[in-house]
Amino acid sequence: QVQLRESGGKLVQAGGSLRLSCAASGRTFSNYDMGWFRQAPGKERVFVAFVSWSGGTKYYAESVKGRFTISRDNAKNTVYLQMNSLNSEDTAIFYCAARQRKAYSESPHDYDYWGQGTQVTVSS
Repeated sequence: QVQLRESGGKLVQAGGSLRLSCAASGRTFSNYDMGWFRQAPGKERVFVAFVSWSGGTKYYAESVKGRFTISRDNAKNTVYLQMNSLNSEDTAIFYCAARQRKAYSESPHDYDYWGQGTQVTVSS
């Protein structure tokens, strides 16, 4: 098993930036592909960003492309999500998730481990 813990979420003004972190423990971090998802009030949990085990492959949801950047530091067992140009539509609980090395997926059901989430609130 792997344990995930998100941090960095807070209230931020529209147009501002945040960097979320997800620290992993319990297993070798580099064995896993990692993803970020978010869930807004009354909405389904949706895909945000993906990074492969090596950091060499990245994918983004269309809604965040050009604004968000996912990265990972395997030596620190941590994945990051840099978020710029935030707007009110980004308000959500953000979750990081891990899965064994497989084909790219945007489906939450394909991920094996989840953190508890961190709240991001963007004021209009």
